[in-house]
Amino acid sequence: MATPTISDVARAAGVSLGTVSNVLNQPEIVAVRTRERVLAAIEQLGFVRNNSARQLSRGRSLTVGLVVLDVTNPFYTEVARGVEDALSDDGYLMILCNSGGSAEREARHLRALEEQRVGGLLITPAAVADPPALRRLREKGTAVVLVDRRSRSKDQCSVSVDDAAGGRLAAEHLMALGHRRIGLVNAPTSIKQAADRRRGFLASLAEAGCPVAPAHDILSADAGGGELADVAGGELAASRILDDGCPPTAVFCGSDLLAIGALRAAAARGIAVPEDLAIVGYDDVLFAASSTVPLTSVRQPMYELGRRAARLMLDEIRDPAGHRHERHVFQPELVVRASTAGRGD
Repeated sequence: MATPTISDVARAAGVSLGTVSNVLNQPEIVAVRTRERVLAAIEQLGFVRNNSARQLSRGRSLTVGLVVLDVTNPFYTEVARGVEDALSDDGYLMILCNSGGSAEREARHLRALEEQRVGGLLITPAAVADPPALRRLREKGTAVVLVDRRSRSKDQCSVSVDDAAGGRLAAEHLMALGHRRIGLVNAPTSIKQAADRRRGFLASLAEAGCPVAPAHDILSADAGGGELADVAGGELAASRILDDGCPPTAVFCGSDLLAIGALRAAAARGIAVPEDLAIVGYDDVLFAASSTVPLTSVRQPMYELGRRAARLMLDEIRDPAGHRHERHVFQPELVVRASTAGRGD
């Protein structure tokens, strides 16, 4: 069966092509009875207009790309929700891509989005903040905003969180509770956010004369986990720390997923949380408060990250010449729950 065209709609409704176009684009200027007749014909024929062709004819696409590191991480789910809500206000459609932390896969996604002629791009870069494929998009005039990564250039917008400050919050909280043997479970430091959290955490402990023992500073990937911060990697890394001859009394995990893994490792060894081991996560994703032991976590404004990034991108799309680039940095906050308690030894 042939796909119905705008001409078919005009013929069925007994009106001109221009009238059908007005009903689709400026319905308020069409007489009510005529508009109802055209809409009835659209419904009867099952007509769906080709928005891609319409957008290209106008030289502007109403689709934008969002490229994230890990779509399975609830952090990015909330970021995407913020992006989508901001875009829907302006009639834009989001294409979500998952790089999996791979620069090669990221490049393929960027190429595909370029071929789709997206109107803008939001991205959490997998490795370098400005890969060649991203530069090419910018050079062609595509509005690009970095998400959860600060731009090095004043000529590009970014929305990020002060992750070094977040690491310090975790360290200060655990030391205030009396902990002195403190471990760290983190994602690979090739991920800028993970490196910043680690840097702030270790600096705060070192300044207080409470350095982390090398055996208690573990990357999930080095323990046999994946390249991203997931539950399995957290369990493997925490297991290595807890099996040490003199294990820590507290552990900071660079994400809530890693912290859930640490909770599993503790449970498997009969280690009570928080009585024998305090655990702090990072992100404060939705399930942090409802885990087996409610997690103390460093909260990031995930939804606002996405929404702010999308608004900056839309502003640049609307007025490229007048747009003022912004590098906005949110501050994290500590949310204390049952997974932390003082020990004092």
